[in-house]
Amino acid sequence: MAFQNILFDLDGTLTESGPGITRSVQYALHQMGIEEPDLQKLEPFVGPPLNLSFRERYGMNEEETGRAIHYFRESYDTKGIYENNVYPGVRELLQMLHEQGSRLAIASSKPEPMVHRVLEHFGIAGYFDVIVGSHVEEELDNKMGADNKLLMVKKALQGLGLSVEPEAAEDPEHVMTGRPETLRQDRRKSYAMVGDRSFDMNGARANHVTAVGVSYGYGSRRELEEAGADFIADTVEELGRILTAYGD
Repeated sequence: MAFQNILFDLDGTLTESGPGITRSVQYALHQMGIEEPDLQKLEPFVGPPLNLSFRERYGMNEEETGRAIHYFRESYDTKGIYENNVYPGVRELLQMLHEQGSRLAIASSKPEPMVHRVLEHFGIAGYFDVIVGSHVEEELDNKMGADNKLLMVKKALQGLGLSVEPEAAEDPEHVMTGRPETLRQDRRKSYAMVGDRSFDMNGARANHVTAVGVSYGYGSRRELEEAGADFIADTVEELGRILTAYGD
């Protein structure tokens, strides 16, 4: 039986957005006086919050990070957003889950207006009951960093009607503190979060929902395993089997 409520990451999970994102990062770095000709080296930017990536990978301070994100948006908002494709089989998967009665949501670190533009551009917005992305202040908040995805998952779950208080994903014992076992099990049977990066798995675990990783995106199987994925799908077809076989 399919999971009743399924949250999806966007970049690297539903859409192959790497070309547009990496070219826009390349443009932003150029504007900051940094040359990076190899787009593959910029693929780790796909998925995590931009402020975290610019800060950790290029040692930028708060002011520099804000400028880099501004330059990124100059390129991405007009061109890069459309250098993107829906992964083969995703439309069929969403249609199948929708017809089976699952409620679907998006939980993305991408700015929410951009999320809507991508979904509408590809004609798949109508499958989702809830669409959550970050706001400008959240994207620029250097204190938030990796916690951005935990917040997006929490907001999406709340949009689906679930009251949640996420806890630290890094400590499994802390995650379980004060939670009746039956309630946790019921939530994990009914709710799943699907994504291609460790941030997605951490967001799922912190919010006590099943973590489903996809290795066809921009994160490795090892990254997903180390982040505590409950299931890992190597293809969209395998993802469909997981989502329809292990829910309640």
